[in-house]
Amino acid sequence: MLTYEAGSYRPYEDIVREAAANTDIAARTADTLLNSWAELKLWPEAGPFLDELRKRVPIGIATNSSNRLAELAVQAAGGNFTAISTAESAGFYKPRPEPYKQVIEKLGVEPARILFVAGSAADVPGASGVGMTVCWHNRAALPPVGNTLPQYTEQSLTPLLELI
Repeated sequence: MLTYEAGSYRPYEDIVREAAANTDIAARTADTLLNSWAELKLWPEAGPFLDELRKRVPIGIATNSSNRLAELAVQAAGGNFTAISTAESAGFYKPRPEPYKQVIEKLGVEPARILFVAGSAADVPGASGVGMTVCWHNRAALPPVGNTLPQYTEQSLTPLLELI
């Protein structure tokens, strides 16, 4: 929630630490998370999904993380992304339009031709608001946020290959 209310960009790492403090999580736990970012694991089907997707279309990422953490995540996901937009490079956090618009510009594709795979309910109105088709990867079957609904909702990435 802190990123969604942040306004213009301020260091993501600071927000992670603030979130920990706000929820009585030890500061060292936040630091452990940030220092272990490169060790975070993909969903089981994510590697094969991304490999197949790369064969079909250019792919991009719009993330609320910092440039440094995004680079670690990109490497963990196999690299080879056509476009990467971070909150740091866009100057604002999602769901503001700037990160989405930045990745659209880098992909060089009309927004309506982009399938945005939302990792959280809060991404749905942001990506929809700039004209992208949205699939919410709702692995935990969480309720939506607000009134904007995605065009698709899946609990696994694999069915998305049928849309591409």
